[in-house]
Amino acid sequence: MLNAPSCLSKLLAHSSGTQLGHPCIPHKTCHQGSLHSPEQTKVQKKKDYDNAIKYYTEALELNPASAIYFSNRSLAYLRTECYGYALADATKCLEIDKNYIKGYYRRATSNMALGKFKAALKDYETVVRVRPNDKDAKMKYQECNKIVKQKAFERAIASDEMKRSVVDSLDIENMMIEDEYTGPKLEEGKVTMGFMKEMMECFKDQKKLHRKCAYQILIQVKELLSKLPSLVEITLKETEKITICGDTHGQFYDLLNIFELNGLPSETNPYVSCSVAVKRKTVTYFVDRGSFSLEVILTLFGFKLLLPDSFYLLRGNHETDNMNQMYGFEGEVKAKYTTQMFTLFSEVFQWLPLAQCINGKVLVMHGGLFSEDGVMLDDLRKIDRNRQPPDSGPMCDLLWSDPQPQNGRSVSKRGVSCQFGPDVTERFLDQNKLDYIVRSHEVKAEGYEVTHSGKCITVFSAPNYCDQMANKGAYIHLRGSDLKPEFHQFTAVVSTSDSNF
Repeated sequence: MLNAPSCLSKLLAHSSGTQLGHPCIPHKTCHQGSLHSPEQTKVQKKKDYDNAIKYYTEALELNPASAIYFSNRSLAYLRTECYGYALADATKCLEIDKNYIKGYYRRATSNMALGKFKAALKDYETVVRVRPNDKDAKMKYQECNKIVKQKAFERAIASDEMKRSVVDSLDIENMMIEDEYTGPKLEEGKVTMGFMKEMMECFKDQKKLHRKCAYQILIQVKELLSKLPSLVEITLKETEKITICGDTHGQFYDLLNIFELNGLPSETNPYVSCSVAVKRKTVTYFVDRGSFSLEVILTLFGFKLLLPDSFYLLRGNHETDNMNQMYGFEGEVKAKYTTQMFTLFSEVFQWLPLAQCINGKVLVMHGGLFSEDGVMLDDLRKIDRNRQPPDSGPMCDLLWSDPQPQNGRSVSKRGVSCQFGPDVTERFLDQNKLDYIVRSHEVKAEGYEVTHSGKCITVFSAPNYCDQMANKGAYIHLRGSDLKPEFHQFTAVVSTSDSNF
């Protein structure tokens, strides 16, 4: 059974020589980068990778032939999930000094994050060959090698025939719930508010939902989602309000906090989530707080079943097989339940809608706009989403793209899709008679950010992301009367916080 890396930070933990987790921040006026000001020390301690990128960029302007600077900026890009930029810097590092071993490690990590496992394996082989006693590098090599072999096996057994669904092999009716199980159960096979409250309390106490109940939720939500269009369109009455949330990234206790602050979902308190976000947090902190992506997604799916017309879920870039494998959701499900259940999760994720339009004026998605002009809402309606995302095209862009301050488009910092400027946003909105877009996909210090003259809004609902970013979380209220966004910020909670439902 594959035990893939549980999250990207595990791949960044290599610590021979200069610690990769604490890169040397060069003094911005020093050619050699050997001096540290109090400001730089503060940046290091706060793990302020945005400023690290800034300082390394300034240092590289003074010394563009420094392999170390490119390598360390690559790490900072990795920490901020700019995988495309990280890959470019690691490659440049090796062009300058092909013997700089950390460059190979950075490039391997970047390629892993981008799902380019064969390329990553080649660089990990180089690291292990040069440093045969490096246990961490050897572990990464072994993990990557397992993934490559599994992918080859999957290709070998692939068939042109329609894949048989996991649902066809399940006998839910005869699946027994043991007498000693005292947790929540569906009432006559249906999700109720009582069940939801009991399930959230169960998860809060770090207990597990019975596998029969988990399977019931997944089977029912798959059937429900499969009937929805790729672009969900809703209308708010003047007196109605809806809450838009961004990524939660497996931070279950922060999800509970949103419900405490904003109220539980109901027919009069509807929600839209830009992503179900099944990404695990940094492995170091999961050791302390546990892994709760599974609890987050079961809670969200439960509310979708309870409130199909008042609780909306959209697909994000992490609801894919590669990302689930890379970031550990696959391993989490297999550890808590079974391989079969993870396969069913994969089937469900493929049916998640890609975008939502509110009152014909506000478009909500996870990533952003498109690599080419001329995309219309009708094109989104026509997307066949029941698949793993392609490497390019509207479906890929909806999951992966990011805004940029300058006009035009540029190569994505993530290495997938593109970055789009305010002029791109303006043209798309004009062509589709929209007012603005709301998306997630990026950590923001204040929990949200308004760009492109108010026409592109980013909301991020995972405060203190990875237990280290010190960012706020946020959610947005929209009212049918004017669709003017109202931002609500909140801070992270600890896992032992009390919640009353």
